Order: sequence, then structure tokens, then C-alpha cells
Amino acid sequence: MERYFLLYKPYGYLSQFTREAPDHKTLADLGKFPKDAYPVGRLDKDSEGLLIITNDKKLNHALLNPQFQHKRTYLVQVEGNPTKEALQQLRKGLEIKVDGKLYQTLPAQVRLLPTPPEVPERNPPIRYRRDIPDCWLEMELHEGKNHQVRKMCAKVGFPVLRLIRNKIEKLELKDLQPGEMREIEGAKLYALLKLNN
Repeated sequence: MERYFLLYKPYGYLSQFTREAPDHKTLADLGKFPKDAYPVGRLDKDSEGLLIITNDKKLNHALLNPQFQHKRTYLVQVEGNPTKEALQQLRKGLEIKVDGKLYQTLPAQVRLLPTPPEVPERNPPIRYRRDIPDCWLEMELHEGKNHQVRKMCAKVGFPVLRLIRNKIEKLELKDLQPGEMREIEGAKLYALLKLNN
């Protein structure tokens, strides 16, 4: 039977069930999942947010195949105050390194948030630096290359301090807290992801 879980992956956890070193924290530390379940897509260890865990192999293909270009939305805390030029570069797309080769990112939607979003505290918290301002961006991408958001922001001179994926298409984190999960019905999940079941 196919089952679907939404998880708020906390900072410091690997997007996998197996430990690569004794001190690694993995998804297995966050709850009981069916034996054949696995995460669809990844978030790196330092990133947080929405992760789908399922045993539905069809969903993996439909969501991760680049030809389908699903919208992923991130809340991104960056060091400094990005200039209009930097934001424009992010929107147009720019060259980053992926697997040692130059890659041109697709255009992205990027907006500077006027006030910090309401997000859970991070454990451990971001290191506060009084002399260096920071701000939050909302970024919508239609692709998910390895460390893409971090590489894009670094390229325009504004390193990422905190990164939270809060949406995939219309599927949202909503009130989930770090480490929490909830099961969702397959038909509802497919509809929110704009996929045919």
C-alpha cells in the first residue's frame, strides 16, 4: 500500500535513513516510516523544510524528472542587503558550477521580504553578527540542482545563512514544526503537486 508523509526536515539532519558516520542524524531518528519508504528529493544537511517521504516510486519520477519543472519555493536568509542588480541576476538565471561543470540556471522568481517571515527557531541558532545586516528572500525555482540556492546567492555576493523549503507547487509546510511529520492522502498530495494520479 502506498503511503505519503510530509516532514519538516530540521537543520543538521541528512535526507536519508542510513548513517554514514556514528554522529550523523538521519530521517530514521525522526519517526517510524514504512520499510520501503524513502525521501523524494533531498535537502542538504544544513537546509530545512518540506520533504516528502513515500513508497510510491511513480511519484519520485514525476516530481524529480527535470522535464516536468515543478515549482519549489524557499525562504532564504542571506548575509547583507542584496542590491537591485543582484536580485535581477538571480531572476534572470546565472552560471553556477554543478558537478564540476558550468550550468546556466533557469530564470527564478525572487522577492525581497519586507519583514522576516514567521519561522520556527533554528537549533542551533544562526550566529548573530551585529555589524553585518541580513535579510530574507523568497525564491521560486523550477529545478533543484545540488546546493543550487546557496550557489546562486553566493555568486551574487550574498551568502546564505538559513534556507527553508516551504512549498512544492501548492503543497506547503504550514504549521509543521522542525522534526514533525503528518501523513497525507495520496489523491490530495497529487492534486497539490499538480500531478495526475
